[in-house]
Amino acid sequence: MANYNVKIKEIIPRTHNVRTYRVTKPQGFEFTPGQATDLSLRKSGWENEKRPFTFTCLPGDDYLEFTIKSYTDHDGVTNLLGRSNPGDEFEISDAWGAISYKGEGVFLAGGAGVTPFISIFRDLNRQKKIGGNKLFFSNKTDNDIILRDEFEKMLGKNFFNIISNQPDTKLYKGRIDEKFLKEHVTDFKQHFYVCGPDAFNEALLKHLNNLGANPDTLVFEK
Repeated sequence: MANYNVKIKEIIPRTHNVRTYRVTKPQGFEFTPGQATDLSLRKSGWENEKRPFTFTCLPGDDYLEFTIKSYTDHDGVTNLLGRSNPGDEFEISDAWGAISYKGEGVFLAGGAGVTPFISIFRDLNRQKKIGGNKLFFSNKTDNDIILRDEFEKMLGKNFFNIISNQPDTKLYKGRIDEKFLKEHVTDFKQHFYVCGPDAFNEALLKHLNNLGANPDTLVFEK
């Protein structure tokens, strides 16, 4: 797998702890919406600390883009990323990953796990093929919702927010559990796209299996 050096062109704040990083695009670089890369910081002592991040731009854009949550509770890669500036450099690998668009269905995202779906929905929207796809997006608070306005514009009533840790939210309070899925999904034979923390993915895949989803229609990072 090849590696490429890229330079930050622009940083866009998204939430209190999420930023979008637009970087230079190597000539001929290709990816499929939903795919990721192994990224490391070109800083002394951090070159070998590679982490997977998803492309959130469109394949045809003249830049590459990553939308990344910074975890400030420890001195890790995302914390250092949060202190990056235009002109700083990353190293990225060729694109990889099992998540890509297979057909109309239900997208289930937990927190920053929504990032593979950003490029997929932007690509469908560009082609005017959003159709009946739905996004159920779970977050702790309203302020954690990434790209809320853009998702609302693209998906309308098919964008559904679930908030787990904010008593005064006006959005749906709770979690995406088996009961929620039974109440909000009528067809368990369609495609389901799942991405979030490991515990979220394990629980959702178990719930979907219990509800009769076809294993061949489950799309997730294995």
